[in-house]
Amino acid sequence: MEPQASCTVVTGFGPFRQHLVNSSWEAVKELSKLGLGSDVEVDLRTLQLPVDYREVKQAVIRIWEDLQPQLTVHVGLDAAAKTIVLEQCGKKRGYRDADIRGFRPEHGACLPDGPEVIASCVNMAAVSRRVAVEGVAVAFSRDAGRYVCDYTYYLSLHHGNGCAALIHVPPLSPWLPASLLGKALQVIIQEMLEEGRNYGTEAREDGGTETTDEQNTSTTDFLLCVSSPVTTSLIILELCSSS
Repeated sequence: MEPQASCTVVTGFGPFRQHLVNSSWEAVKELSKLGLGSDVEVDLRTLQLPVDYREVKQAVIRIWEDLQPQLTVHVGLDAAAKTIVLEQCGKKRGYRDADIRGFRPEHGACLPDGPEVIASCVNMAAVSRRVAVEGVAVAFSRDAGRYVCDYTYYLSLHHGNGCAALIHVPPLSPWLPASLLGKALQVIIQEMLEEGRNYGTEAREDGGTETTDEQNTSTTDFLLCVSSPVTTSLIILELCSSS
C-alpha cells in the first residue's frame, strides 16, 4: 500500500473509571465536524479507542499499517489538568494501573525491547508557544502520566517513527465545553502540520546545511501533501468482550 501522505489520524478515548463521558472523545467529535480548515487540506480520520492496553496495542498497529498516516494525534483526558497539555515524549515503563478490563502490562512495560523514551518529531514547546485559542491555555510536558494514553503514545511513536503526538485535555466544564476543546484541537493540529511543512521547505532551500539521517527521515515522513481534498470520517472501535 502506498503511504497516504495527506492522511492525519486523531483518536480520543472512551469511558473509564468515573469518567462516563470522556472529554477527549467529545473534543475529537467536535474536531470531526470542524475539519482541519481550508488552509491545511488533509484527509482527517477520527477514531475512538477503548481504555484497554491490549486493544489499543492492536489499534495502533492497524492505524500505522493500514492507514499509513502523515501524523497520528492521540487525545487523552487528564482529570487534574486546567490547561491543554502537549506531550513531548512517551515512556516505556511504569504502567502499573489497571485498565477497564483490570489488565496491567507485564512488568509494567510497553515494549520490552524498546528504548526507554521516544520523542515526537513535533516540537511541542514551539507549538505551545505559537498557538492561541481564546479561553484555553496551552502548555507542554515531558511526562505523560503512565496510563493507557501514554502507553498508546509510546506505541504510536514506535510504529510511526516519531510522527505522532499526544494532547491531554481537561475534563469538560461550563468554561471548557467540547466545542471549545474541539476548536483548540483544530488550531493545535493545524500548527503541528504547518511545522512539518515549513521544516521540509527550509530543509530543501538550505542546500548548504548538512542534515542527519534522522532529520531527513522526519522531513520525508512529516511533509504535508496539500493537494488532496478534505475528507472527514468517523470510526468507532467497539470494545471487544474478553473472557
